Amino acid sequence: MKYLVREKMFSIGDDFWIEDEHGNKAFYVDGKVLRLRETLVVQDPHGRELAVIHKKVISVRDAMTVERDGEVLVTVRKKLFTPFHDSYRAELASGDELEIRGDIIDKEYDIEYGDERLARISRKWFRLRDTYAIHVDRDDADPAMLIAIAVCVDRLVEHEHEKHERERENHER
Repeated sequence: MKYLVREKMFSIGDDFWIEDEHGNKAFYVDGKVLRLRETLVVQDPHGRELAVIHKKVISVRDAMTVERDGEVLVTVRKKLFTPFHDSYRAELASGDELEIRGDIIDKEYDIEYGDERLARISRKWFRLRDTYAIHVDRDDADPAMLIAIAVCVDRLVEHEHEKHERERENHER
């Protein structure tokens, strides 16, 4: 199944719909504005909560968690040492790990478990900068979790970009 993410660039709270490949509204991502830490809620079209994404407040390096029913399912963070490209990992509560590899900045990457691709994130079919596809490869995969992981990677890349911009501006002063 393929899902299309069209972020609304100027919406308050970063709310946006994710549609399936047939144009049906499949998931709603609700950015909670009045929270101490960044929080996004992935809901089904009827408003049922499927996952809650939080930016970890205290962390050596930026990380985000994905929760369901109050339990942390996944922690997403950038890998410490990746010399030739950006690479992220999603640590599952079970102790297993998903690899997130490819061109993260341009949204051309895969989410993998071992040697198996679970999902491909790609922008290459779209002209609009903030539109990309999440293609879930396995029928038994949890699309809400894979979408939440992609949203985490998006936010972590955005935070890193903002941090570098602030550092550059401070250096220029």
